[in-house]
Amino acid sequence: MGPPIYPFALVDVFAREPFSGNGLSIFLLEHMLPGPVMLRMTQEMRQFETIFLCPAEKANQFRARIFTMEEELPFAGHPLIGAAAYLHSYMFAAQQTIQLEFELSERGVRVSSRRVENGYFAEMEQGPARFGAPLSSLNNEQFANALNLAPNDLADALPLQLVSTGLPYLIVPVKSSIEQARIVAPDFEKLLASVGARFVYVLDVERREGRTWDNAGRVEDIATGSAAGPAGAYLMAHGQVFCGEALVLAQGRFLGRPSEMHVHVSADADANIRVGGQVCLVGEGRLHVPASLFSGAASMEGSGA
Repeated sequence: MGPPIYPFALVDVFAREPFSGNGLSIFLLEHMLPGPVMLRMTQEMRQFETIFLCPAEKANQFRARIFTMEEELPFAGHPLIGAAAYLHSYMFAAQQTIQLEFELSERGVRVSSRRVENGYFAEMEQGPARFGAPLSSLNNEQFANALNLAPNDLADALPLQLVSTGLPYLIVPVKSSIEQARIVAPDFEKLLASVGARFVYVLDVERREGRTWDNAGRVEDIATGSAAGPAGAYLMAHGQVFCGEALVLAQGRFLGRPSEMHVHVSADADANIRVGGQVCLVGEGRLHVPASLFSGAASMEGSGA
């Protein structure tokens, strides 16, 4: 008997055309695999994130687990948006628009998809944003230095602030030097944790452009859907975006993968924040997974690892 074989699809998310935006690999399974196996599959695909799906109770419901090259995430934006567009093309192609629900470990997320000229446009409901208290001026200088910025690069009269719609981001508003921003502090993850944040999002307020990285600063993300909602809510809360205004955030320019994230923030603080973008289908294939990974995963789970 040969190794298990799993079909996959490749899509570009927040992309106006193929080979731009944020790449994503998608596996549609009959049932979920052990976590260690899915992590190794993600590492083999070499995409920033991979999403694993399997059908749930209803026709438009799917269980979902999302992995980066290092870990599983409880929530992420671009994998859910990309997955909705892929499922639209693969399972619901006769419909112009669809509504799907994804069941994550800690929450359910609703995502819509509609056909457009160059592919699909999918939009997710992130829910209301939760805000932390603005950081102090001492924190401002500390984080500016950790991000290779000078304190006077920070946007005038706008605070550094924790905002979350599922993943807590520290929003760092800047007026200049976003091209120089990078993580230079060796203990940056610890620094983020001291203010309750999981990741950072450097946001050029005037250009409406953002950047973020893994906390070691080794990998820059191309387009971050889970940060777009908090960034939009932050701009709205501080009077930089008007109610009903069409907000488009740019990201990925410094990686040669320009991306556009569409954000809608209602004036009602309890209303959903919606984040969407265009998705292009770019490839498909089959991954042959060594059977030994499954026995190793069983050993890890049995030992409580």
